[in-house]
Amino acid sequence: MLRSGRPDGPQLKTAEDMAGMRKAGHLVAAALRLARSMAVPGTKLEEIDLAVETFFRDHGAEPLFKGYPGKVPYPGSTCLSVNEQVVHGLPGPRQLAEGDLLKVDTACRLDGWCADAAITVGIGAISSAKDRLCQVAWEVLDLAIRETAVQLKKRGYWSDVASKMQLRAESAGYRMVTQYVGHGIGRAMHEPPQVPNYVDRQTRRSDFRLEPGLVLAVEPMLNMGESATKVLRDHWTVVTRDGLSSAHVEHTLGLTEQGVWVLTADEKGERFVSV
Repeated sequence: MLRSGRPDGPQLKTAEDMAGMRKAGHLVAAALRLARSMAVPGTKLEEIDLAVETFFRDHGAEPLFKGYPGKVPYPGSTCLSVNEQVVHGLPGPRQLAEGDLLKVDTACRLDGWCADAAITVGIGAISSAKDRLCQVAWEVLDLAIRETAVQLKKRGYWSDVASKMQLRAESAGYRMVTQYVGHGIGRAMHEPPQVPNYVDRQTRRSDFRLEPGLVLAVEPMLNMGESATKVLRDHWTVVTRDGLSSAHVEHTLGLTEQGVWVLTADEKGERFVSV
């Protein structure tokens, strides 16, 4: 059952709805675990993509990225972005090399419910600079999860969470990507509201209060250099304008009366953050 305070507002979910999304989240977590195991020097991006798509279909799930509309329909079931590629990198014959930083983003629909998550993985031995970027990205996402629980108890606003995410990234010397944000998720992969990882005048105008029933895909993207990005001629791949590396991580979070349920946590690492 979906409910909302207004027709164009966030679609609030019941505990039963979130349990359905958790099943999809189990598959997304397992697919990312599979991708991580394949992320070694010499592996082709298209091999990872095929393995994830096969995994979803073998488990009765629909890969949500495949055929996603755009100027050119998205060709893969995963977004595989390497080094300066921020998000939406295309799977293809490119082979991973020692020292690369790979972002894997994927989503599926199972029994009508969606889940979406992303990881950043170092390929072989990576530089200390890339390793630190990856670590801080995960720290920002972990902070977002914990702070969401705090603000949920206070019935605070998303901007209270986003401002702390931005501060953590910038205090470590990185910049948040501002052209792309997180999103609500449920029966569809993209639902209201938009979930930015930063705060400015525009995001404050579209701010929203945290309340039980919201399900949010939270996905910080951190750049080593400037925040500016551009889209390549393939119409999908987003890269940093200065050519420096980027990191991207994501979880789908269910907000309940008791706290925050990480719906895309690994099955062996079930996670719930109490209010």
